[in-house]
Amino acid sequence: MDGTATLPRDAAVHDVTGMSLSVVIPAYNEEGAVRHTVEDIRAELEPLGIPYEIIVIDDGSTDRTLEIARETGAIVDSNQVNTGYGASLKRGIRLAQYEYVAIIDADGTYPARYLPPMLAMCRNQDMVVGDRGAAMKNVPMIRKPAKWILNTFASFLAERRLNDLNSGLRVFRKSELVPFIPLLPQKFSFTTTITLCMSCNGKRMIYTPIQYGKRVGKSKIRPVDFINFIILVLRMTTLFNPLRVFIPFGLVLMGLGAVKFIYDIWMDNLSETTIFAFLSALIIWSLGLIADMISRLHLRP
Repeated sequence: MDGTATLPRDAAVHDVTGMSLSVVIPAYNEEGAVRHTVEDIRAELEPLGIPYEIIVIDDGSTDRTLEIARETGAIVDSNQVNTGYGASLKRGIRLAQYEYVAIIDADGTYPARYLPPMLAMCRNQDMVVGDRGAAMKNVPMIRKPAKWILNTFASFLAERRLNDLNSGLRVFRKSELVPFIPLLPQKFSFTTTITLCMSCNGKRMIYTPIQYGKRVGKSKIRPVDFINFIILVLRMTTLFNPLRVFIPFGLVLMGLGAVKFIYDIWMDNLSETTIFAFLSALIIWSLGLIADMISRLHLRP
């Protein structure tokens, strides 16, 4: 649904005058929350007096999610079959008519009240991410160690602190994201990929603290997704900043070779292990340089 109010009552507070917003909501079996999510977003955006639209993408739900979404008056499209969280977001982003796009989950975990201030902050940024905080009290305890490891690892690879790698609430410029769409996956790692794309390419990205609510319904994330996230971080960093991966790995092998070489000299016996470590380091560095060259060719203007 498109909405434009005549009196921008809150526009001055959040400095969103002259801006517009497309809100994309991916939804899979969220019949208990999708209506409230749309209504909550509309209640927050209507007083701003700016053009906006709310887009719900149903991901082949088996309950009444699609029917209820249509009843809300939002723009609704469907993947027809369950394709994935990322696939739904990509479909919604392509449908968005405005430069500024927000994504928010349909399960009630992200309050819509953060959309106006995040949109205002995005005027001078390429992306604003809702930071759920280190504790994320409503995240199941079993998932917290995995999230901490993943965020720490990704921050090291991206060479900057990434407070919340896969937050599902963010506002960004569509023009800045479009070049990365072919790289974005179909599943839950979509938000992880966006974060790495922006941070590894020098885009202006900031975090803002938000409260993270308790979801309505059951989580769609499986334990195996953590392994997929690690593979994704390695793949994306190799694409955008390959030397950050290959140089330290080569240095470790070179260091091991140097220690073994000193030992071999002491024993007056140069072993095959020493030669193998040196050669492996040179091969790793060579692969890193080739990957870096390919990355620069791929991302050049």
